[in-house]
Amino acid sequence: MNQTANLSWQELDRAADANRRAAEAKRAEAGLPTTNAPAGRSRLLGVDAARGVALLAMIAVHALPESDAAGRPTWWFTAFAGRAAAAFAVLAGVTLAFLSQRQRVRPSGSSGLVTALIVRALAIGAIGLALGYTDASVASVILPYYAVMFLLAIPLVFLPTWLVALTGVVMAAGAPVLRYVLPPLPEPSYDNAAFAHLVDNPVALLTELSLTGEYPAVAWLAYLCAGLVIGRLTLSRTRVVLGMLVTGVALAVAAPVASSVLLDRYGGLQQITLAQPRSGLDVTETAELLALGGDGTTPTSTWWWLAVDGPHTGTPLDLLGTIGSAIALIAIMLLAARVTRSLPRRAIAVLLVPLAATGGMTLTLYTAHIMFINSELDSFAPATGYLAQVVGLVTFAVAWWATAGRGPLEGLVTATSRGARRLATWNGRRRHGHIGMSMYAAATPRLRERPVEASATGRHRG
Repeated sequence: MNQTANLSWQELDRAADANRRAAEAKRAEAGLPTTNAPAGRSRLLGVDAARGVALLAMIAVHALPESDAAGRPTWWFTAFAGRAAAAFAVLAGVTLAFLSQRQRVRPSGSSGLVTALIVRALAIGAIGLALGYTDASVASVILPYYAVMFLLAIPLVFLPTWLVALTGVVMAAGAPVLRYVLPPLPEPSYDNAAFAHLVDNPVALLTELSLTGEYPAVAWLAYLCAGLVIGRLTLSRTRVVLGMLVTGVALAVAAPVASSVLLDRYGGLQQITLAQPRSGLDVTETAELLALGGDGTTPTSTWWWLAVDGPHTGTPLDLLGTIGSAIALIAIMLLAARVTRSLPRRAIAVLLVPLAATGGMTLTLYTAHIMFINSELDSFAPATGYLAQVVGLVTFAVAWWATAGRGPLEGLVTATSRGARRLATWNGRRRHGHIGMSMYAAATPRLRERPVEASATGRHRG
């Protein structure tokens, strides 16, 4: 394991240095201040490790029982349900920041980046639709939702950071209210989206992916806003990361406390009970929703449902609390990656590097996980099945990453988006007369860069 960890650190150093040199060159050309050398490595390692933790937590929610014999939520369900999927969405925003060089993008000359982001989103969505054959009661596939989120988030890269943060606040507070003020929307099918749904009724599918489904993209845009703001911060400063940790913990604690006060002290729970006949749920289903969470939204029988803080209820407090837990997770991983003393660093690397290797290819591993739990191979008891998946996926991730580098599906998505970016950039230069003017034109040196992959994962109550 130490040998693997050392190799992984070297690979991370090379990848981070390539990212840093490319970013510093662009910032120098623009006359912007540069950052210090260690920032790239620790940032890559910390973000990938956070993504790895989120993946393993999501698998736990999928594989292990969500409640005990008495109907109470299990501790792992309480700890991970809702938070794992939210962490991936926040990390998607961080990835968006990295792909846009961690700064506001100027509209001029941005056609290549926008094209690459669109193609990346469509590629991830296509992978998700290909998984539409799977059983949504086992796991709800997040990738089609993720694709819509990414498309909706593209305009954010052109906004200043303060406006991105304000947009996130508005989406967290306002998006859950839309179902109360809009005309009645079609009920979601709760099936995994497939190509057949896209052909048969694209409007219904887009409505479900955007507003009424398990991971409603409009409301979840708040997560991507939070991640984009985080990705633009000076993460090389310990003070900034500690501020993230304090902010994340405060939000994660404030949400359930506020929910408890509103529901218990101010009579919200009583109002929900009185409105139960109009909710479309029976008494048992209402109790289950309050105890175990929902499927992306809540009933609109009373506005007091917005005071609930349950997994996948999509309320302002649910969004607030899970944003906080995601920020705290990222901060903890960034702090762990910043340890520089030899002995603690090697001890942390034994745990952190496998997590980072796993988090660096979550698109591949998530797809494999979804296919496995929907196959006859998954015949294990819950705990045994979970351990088997963790050991198998982490071992594969470390071996593949140490020898081949980028994950298979990550490589496919990156190659597709890069090709689209080059084509769009070439067409843009041709339209402006910069192509073919002189065979002696100075060539711009190309710096090899290992971009941070856009990884996506999630599930039903993940």
